[in-house]
Amino acid sequence: MSRRNKITLLAMVIIGALILAYSMKDIKLSVLIHDFFTLDPWWLLVAFGCICAYLLIEGIITKVLVSNRVKKFTFKDALRVPLVEQLFNGITPFSSGGQPGQLIVMLQTGIDGGRASSVLLMKFVVYQAMIVINFFISLVIGFHFVASKMHFLALFVLFGFLIHFFVIVGLLMIMYWPRFTKRVTKILFYPVKWFVKDKKFYAMQVTLYEKIDNLYEESIRIGRQPKLLLKVVVLTFFQLLFYYLIPYFIMLSLGYDSVNVFMVTSLHIMIVMIISLFPIPGGSGGAEFSFESLFHSFISSNSKLVLAMILWRLLTYYFGMAAGAFALLIKPDKVDDSDKPA
Repeated sequence: MSRRNKITLLAMVIIGALILAYSMKDIKLSVLIHDFFTLDPWWLLVAFGCICAYLLIEGIITKVLVSNRVKKFTFKDALRVPLVEQLFNGITPFSSGGQPGQLIVMLQTGIDGGRASSVLLMKFVVYQAMIVINFFISLVIGFHFVASKMHFLALFVLFGFLIHFFVIVGLLMIMYWPRFTKRVTKILFYPVKWFVKDKKFYAMQVTLYEKIDNLYEESIRIGRQPKLLLKVVVLTFFQLLFYYLIPYFIMLSLGYDSVNVFMVTSLHIMIVMIISLFPIPGGSGGAEFSFESLFHSFISSNSKLVLAMILWRLLTYYFGMAAGAFALLIKPDKVDDSDKPA
């Protein structure tokens, strides 16, 4: 990890501590500690198991996609990919560092850059598609609740949905209509020329077209393997399901046994969508505020609400970054990318 990334990681930890301190300004520390020691440890362990399952399943997805074309790609190296992704997602605005971080990890194993990029692009397409589908379902279940309780958050929810919807539409256009996509891209990309030199502009344009071609070629390859695609889709569905269920199990650990699992899960899906709109790494500030705003109707105790928010952030944000930092220290196994699948 570079010195700049280490500084950013430290800054995010400090920001998180400051947000935590602000959230606790009206709550006695003794009350929070008492609530913590009255938690049901088994439900909390289930919540921890969910985030572990989320990361493990993404490792399995990576292994499935890479091993389809490269032999001897170990699960250890496949698991390093989502862990490092969590770290760089957490320290970069709009989670923009996740994809490059994954690419670096795969290159370290000896996988060809073009092949690694194709795998990551396809994984990203399926992931985005499942997010949009899950989010649409959550809108049907829980949007009326958000609109009635927090009108301004409802606008963020709709805006987040539109952004992710257009992302998946753009990706599908690349996969099935690449020539038209290039024409549209050329028009939309042209204003960049006003701010950079011609040489750099055309180099960026060539790179963009190459990525479009890579995704198109990968989509054709995967399209010829429907069983593989279906396997990735099913795995991604369960990966996201485990992640979205985390707040529900945290609430059970706090003693709120009568909460509606569908409503709580739907609200968490919306929170994740809202977080993606905040430019601060990890959506810090916006994540905590959204969680408290949406879940205060379910958790009547202010101290338990803050405790639930702290546990949620520890599991869904800080745990992933810590695991990613550790994964960077693990030496990768080398593979021969000239190998063909058996």
